[in-house]
Amino acid sequence: MQRADGAFLLAQRPAGKVYAGYWEFPGGKFEPQEPAARALARELHEELGIEVRTAYPWITRVYAYPHATVRLNFWRVTEWSGEPHPREDQAIAWQQPGAAMAAPMLPANAPVLASLALPHEYAITHAGEIGTAQMLQQLERRLQAGLKLLQLREPQLAASELPGFAAQVIGMAHRYGCKVMAKAPLPDADGIHFAAAELMKLERRPQTGLVAASCHTRAEFERAMQLELDFAVLGPVKATAQKGQGVGWERFAQLCSGSSIPVYAIGGLERADLHDAWRAGAHGVAMIRGAWR
Repeated sequence: MQRADGAFLLAQRPAGKVYAGYWEFPGGKFEPQEPAARALARELHEELGIEVRTAYPWITRVYAYPHATVRLNFWRVTEWSGEPHPREDQAIAWQQPGAAMAAPMLPANAPVLASLALPHEYAITHAGEIGTAQMLQQLERRLQAGLKLLQLREPQLAASELPGFAAQVIGMAHRYGCKVMAKAPLPDADGIHFAAAELMKLERRPQTGLVAASCHTRAEFERAMQLELDFAVLGPVKATAQKGQGVGWERFAQLCSGSSIPVYAIGGLERADLHDAWRAGAHGVAMIRGAWR
């Protein structure tokens, strides 16, 4: 469950249960033959007394505890009726991303918290098309509006211009608290974003910073999950002049089904496509031109 201000709900396991006193995301077990969305609604009603109105599939994690191996299907619940209140002797608490977290957390949920902190928009620069001055002007406007994740991608920019432009982008972004991903290691960048061909050659993920990759096939996406990257970008969803025909939302949902890492949909998208992306299982949308309109 996540409020409009970004806060999400945690519950503390009551006495008498395995890992009593540990904090986790509210939920429960499937009944035989029960669809995931129905199980989610039933469990949240039983535990918190609410009626789920809008929920989106998100990520799936498998974790081996000493007593059992569990498969956890996480959904993003954004709308509900009723005020959440504990109905099974558990404590509950709203948490803000980036703030001090309730402790101790169940071990299986630690990676989920990192994924939850990722913003829903991933903007990508294109100064090689519109010029560096205009790109910087548009970037500052979006940063002022709250942009928090950016990819510096400039295949058309002259090599002599790139170092200075990159330094300006990273410096400006960091002043607004925005993280910057680069296509190659750069001073002060927050992480690296691999192309699909580079991803398939990786033997292990880099140990520092955020790590992401572009994917176009299920095999590439499987590799991104196997390497436990922080997130992947998958598409194109819609037709674009650069990539041609898109796969569409139905095929996108199939390609990222059961994802263990957050996925951004890309390809001819606008910010207005966010809810379609959520319905298909994406964490958010990645955009080049759409990010700056």
